[in-house]
Amino acid sequence: MNYELVSQIREGGILYILLLIAITMHEFGHAWFADKLGDPLPRLQGRVTVNPLAHIDPFGTVILPLLTIAVSIGANFPIVFGWGKPVQVALNDAKNRDKIDLFSTLGGVGMNLVVAAISAVLLAVLARFNLEEFAKVAMLSICINCALFVINMIPVPPLDGGRVLKYFTGMSELTFAYYSRFGTIVLLLIIIIPFTAEILGILIRSLAHLFLLFADLIYSI
Repeated sequence: MNYELVSQIREGGILYILLLIAITMHEFGHAWFADKLGDPLPRLQGRVTVNPLAHIDPFGTVILPLLTIAVSIGANFPIVFGWGKPVQVALNDAKNRDKIDLFSTLGGVGMNLVVAAISAVLLAVLARFNLEEFAKVAMLSICINCALFVINMIPVPPLDGGRVLKYFTGMSELTFAYYSRFGTIVLLLIIIIPFTAEILGILIRSLAHLFLLFADLIYSI
């Protein structure tokens, strides 16, 4: 038996499960905030749930992550990337339309920070009891959720950061929709170009470091 291959497959499985949790909580965050602010559509579509099946996008949640993880295993370099099915909001309430849209947008990335914080607490507890293997999983969870937060907050439509930018600049929905067509290409360029990829990496590592400091603080109590 090739124990190294078994170990790599196990690591890939853990990465996928952690990504699935992060994506599920991200989409749940969008739906939950919209629901609490009075928008009926996410609940009607069954999106106010932590059931991963409600948030799976066939390509973004299944095919792409499994492909990136497979490449990671072969290259011995952990890479994991993906997205969920977008949460739709009706925005029928003219008075609170912008508020619902903005807060439901921030709810997704906010939920990733919540998951990262919970993972930091688990990391501290697991490290305290010398459960190193489980502690590594908690650390991976922190990194994945920080990566989703940073990537989603890039101010490029249709990412969450692009929608936030829309409100700060007064961009129309028509303009936002137009630039959203190029969003995937722009994101890929940011990830591929060494200079911007390095900046992205620095931001992700810096944010993850804050949660690791939080874990150290809890560990020392």
